[in-house]
Amino acid sequence: MDRGQGIPFEGNYSSWIEAKAKRLAAEGAAAKANDRAIAAEYAFVSQQRSGQVKKGKARLRAYEELLEASASFVRQATLDSIVIPIGPRLGDIVVDFKDLMKGYGDRLLIDKLSMHLPPGAVVGVVGGNGAGKTTLFRMIMGQETPDAGELVVGSTVRAMCVDQSRDSLDDAKTVYEELGGGGDELVIGGRAVSARAYCTWYNFRGGDQQKKVGELSGGERNRLLLAKTLLTGGNLLLLDEPTNDLDVDTLRCLEDAIAAFSGCVVVISHDRWFLDRCATHILAFEGDSQVRFFEGSYSEYAADLRKRTGQAEPGLVRYRPMPVMA
Repeated sequence: MDRGQGIPFEGNYSSWIEAKAKRLAAEGAAAKANDRAIAAEYAFVSQQRSGQVKKGKARLRAYEELLEASASFVRQATLDSIVIPIGPRLGDIVVDFKDLMKGYGDRLLIDKLSMHLPPGAVVGVVGGNGAGKTTLFRMIMGQETPDAGELVVGSTVRAMCVDQSRDSLDDAKTVYEELGGGGDELVIGGRAVSARAYCTWYNFRGGDQQKKVGELSGGERNRLLLAKTLLTGGNLLLLDEPTNDLDVDTLRCLEDAIAAFSGCVVVISHDRWFLDRCATHILAFEGDSQVRFFEGSYSEYAADLRKRTGQAEPGLVRYRPMPVMA
């Protein structure tokens, strides 16, 4: 989907990206040629003399047609960037897991997980549905506790979590009201920012700021929730399936924002392309209650998994029985 049009394409994602780049380059060349024609026609119209009225009207119509054609080259909504506000400086300890165990009922989700989350890391969390990925986030946020072992969150950590539910959004409010909270200015990272300017950071411009939250598309709600969560200015960002419903341009901007973020990011995602661009580490729920922490991109992890197990993806979700705690 691009500027209100559906463009069919036969091929895989890599070849589609290559074809899109060529198409945009061709459009750019056509747009430049159209701009030159507009400039020439504008010069003629501006210098029109009274003896050339009839001819001038014809040229004026041609000029207006060129302007209409030029509009087709302009994107209807251009997302320049997503800005993650700077939070407080992280200390050496972000999150440490020591022989952590967690289960529900008679099912053991996580068996003796020990790892150290490095400052500045971008950790991609992968695994099947129900494996325990969101439960891990809830433990980091203090909403659940381990059944055994230890989870230590550093004293300098200020966590921000963007979950899938989007329940914290008020459907009756406008986008501007939801983000601005009724004020004209927001304090972000210790400095004042116009509430309307902050809305534009997430591609809510002009009339979009007056849309009711209940009228937003899935992608727009995702952007709004991200913008609202990041207002808190933390240094540990937890993202639960952030790529759901997002268009390609927003995805690229989110990737750039994560790369520029000075804090630590932990992101649950099934989007392997997204993880390959962003992740410095992978935390994989591999099945049988086992969770593996791997330093490297998703492609490097997948190669390691294939070498170890012969599988291309983490295995089906299977659980060990919950042991009897002493």
